[in-house]
Amino acid sequence: MPKKIFSVILAIVFCFMPILAASAYEPTGIEITAKSAMLVSLDTGEVLYSKQPDIKVYPASITKIMVVTLMLESPKFNPDAKIAMTAEAQKLVLGTGSVVSNLKVGEEISQLDLLYYVLMSSCGDCAYLAAITYGESVDNFVNMMNSKAKELGLSGTHYQNPVGLFDEQNYTTANDTYKLATYALKNETFKTACETVRYTVNETNMHSARTISTTNFLQDSSTNYFYPYAKGVKTGYTSEAGRCLVSTASYNSYNYMCILFGCPNVEGKRYEFIESKELYRWAFNNFSLKRIADTDNPICEIGVSLSFEKDFVSLYTEKGFVSVLPSDADDSTITIKPNYENKSVKAPVKKGQVLGTADIIYANNVIGTVNLISREDIDRSILLTVFDAVKNFFTSKYMKIVYVVIALIIVWFIWRIWQLNRRKKAKNRRKIKYMPYNTNDKGKH
Repeated sequence: MPKKIFSVILAIVFCFMPILAASAYEPTGIEITAKSAMLVSLDTGEVLYSKQPDIKVYPASITKIMVVTLMLESPKFNPDAKIAMTAEAQKLVLGTGSVVSNLKVGEEISQLDLLYYVLMSSCGDCAYLAAITYGESVDNFVNMMNSKAKELGLSGTHYQNPVGLFDEQNYTTANDTYKLATYALKNETFKTACETVRYTVNETNMHSARTISTTNFLQDSSTNYFYPYAKGVKTGYTSEAGRCLVSTASYNSYNYMCILFGCPNVEGKRYEFIESKELYRWAFNNFSLKRIADTDNPICEIGVSLSFEKDFVSLYTEKGFVSVLPSDADDSTITIKPNYENKSVKAPVKKGQVLGTADIIYANNVIGTVNLISREDIDRSILLTVFDAVKNFFTSKYMKIVYVVIALIIVWFIWRIWQLNRRKKAKNRRKIKYMPYNTNDKGKH
């Protein structure tokens, strides 16, 4: 019971936490053969491990996460409504090497059963049937997939078919897959389906009830790769894509998602399951949640002007900050660095007003950023505001222009007076008469 209560509290806290910056660590004693990989905390959004998370990879059947997402969001989706397998869907998958459902043309199953066939058993004919049903054509459905990718900000993703068959234009990234999978898991039907190990397809018009199984061996206790804390999400494989796996695992109120693309295809050894399990164990054994900042203690203070009440205001974090850090992390290596454009603010200040941010730094790396807010109202003084307005008026850039113009006028005026005086003196010099020397007056006294 205490663990459940703690989990609920953490869930509430994390719902209101800012998304944290990626912070990667190097796992010891683990060799990751995957071409691209990520291990992400679903509690905080922090990246504990990454390997080329933004390179282009071929998704194989990981593509079907998007297919099922669009199925569930379609206005046509009715879990109980019947849908019949078509010859077109079967023809499209023929010879591609994709897994097929063995449904017969005209065989009717519920739309919910179709969803399980696509997500759990990764059946290519059922993925094409979904595309035709919910998109009216495969091409239109692929356009819908790409539109949804753009809507979700999957800038490194493009779809060319709904099955995940190899195509140079059918690609994604580990980062994009993390965004897509976390989005898809918000839908409870999706979450339930991808976490199901065995599912019974109801009796159809052509076949008795049958049971289908998940392709994720981490979930299946009958396999050698079983990991009791693993749940969902989707497997994928083509020779070009390699072995791929998106999965989640939860233990002791900690939740992670592991994404692996391009694991080697070796007979008798499924590296995507082995390496996912190793990364989960590494995370569960070496990391823990640490509360670094709460909303009850001030982080810093900045000055306040235009108020007689206060000379400064204390700043608090807008929301609590909890981070997944190594269990043996030294608290002295965790610091909070405030950032604000000005060292003071002008009143009025409102309670809850964001006045800056603070970087959370661990071992010289920024692991997150939080807003800093005021926890009180501070009123503005009218008298100080008037004085400030007058001062700002006379020191504004417009007044500076006026001052320059006035200075130029004064300089011009002084120059003009100097010019006039100079001309006047020159004119006076021209008025002085020259008295020539008269020889007739020689000798006269």
